[in-house]
Amino acid sequence: MIRAALLAASMLAATPLAAQPYRVQDDKPAAQPEMDHCAMGHLPPEKCPPKEEPQPAPEPEMDHCAMGHLPPEQCPPKDRQEEHEPTAGGMAGMDHGSHGGITDKSEPGAAPEEAIPARAFDGPRHAADAIWGSEAMEPSREQLARENGGMTTGMILVERLEARIPTDGGEDGYLWDAQGWYGGDINRLALKTEGEAKLGGALEDAEIQALYSRAIVPFIDLQAGVRFDPEPDSRTHLVVGIEGLAPYMFHVDGALFLSSRGDLTARIKAEYDQKITQRLILQPRIEAEFAAQNIPEREIGAGITKVEPGLRLRYEIVPEFAPYIGIEYEAKTGETADIARANGEDPDGLKAVIGLRAWF
Repeated sequence: MIRAALLAASMLAATPLAAQPYRVQDDKPAAQPEMDHCAMGHLPPEKCPPKEEPQPAPEPEMDHCAMGHLPPEQCPPKDRQEEHEPTAGGMAGMDHGSHGGITDKSEPGAAPEEAIPARAFDGPRHAADAIWGSEAMEPSREQLARENGGMTTGMILVERLEARIPTDGGEDGYLWDAQGWYGGDINRLALKTEGEAKLGGALEDAEIQALYSRAIVPFIDLQAGVRFDPEPDSRTHLVVGIEGLAPYMFHVDGALFLSSRGDLTARIKAEYDQKITQRLILQPRIEAEFAAQNIPEREIGAGITKVEPGLRLRYEIVPEFAPYIGIEYEAKTGETADIARANGEDPDGLKAVIGLRAWF
């Protein structure tokens, strides 16, 4: 009985192995490379065959003509095509003429015969109109033009609003110099005004200009219009001038004035902002006036009539609001200075100024 139980147990244990499919190993083992015992030092040198030394590759023949070692008359002639033949490993057989970037360089600077495709202008001016319609696309084009420089903007700049205190004991006064403009990058309407007076007294000098301003080159505007002087005597002028940034960031403003009485005068201003810090700015400034003839009613002589160099130091609390202090020297020159002396006036003087520069 015990033997029968052992036999049954051994048969049950062998059943899983018998149930597995038998794998036939048809593949033969890969042949192992022959081992070089001589190279590995397993055999004495006398039992190893002699070693064959590799032969060095022949050096290419040196082309002394190509290297410029010989004069041209001692070198054989070469065809132009041979000089540019591609090497065996290069781009032989490639049609470079089919490339759009390859042009005929036989004549430097010459444009291709067909610089613009024949059908370049056959389509509509605005291709999107063919899908959406011109009425639907027109607002989009107008918005694109505004966002790329066609927008209309404006600004008011109070360049100088200051009190002026003479250092020689004369009467204190005040001065204003402001301008505003409205328009685009190219065409603008500009308004300018400036004048001065004694504190508590009447106006000594005042003017208002209305100008058409047009950009003629980057940073320079050509301006033309009219100027009206309510004081010291009422008169009107035609105005033509330029305004903008000169090289090295000098702001210039120059104009010619032809009055209704035939008087021709001119004025030029120049100033420069030198940053000491991000907020503290030193501004040298100079202004000069000219006259083509004597103007007795205004006590002006021909030539350079007045020069005003000055220096102002301002602090920008914010860019739009900057108080300042400074000094300015005013000098009448030439015949105008002679007229002032004849009237018992001092033709020149130094003034301390305190004021405000603002824009919005």
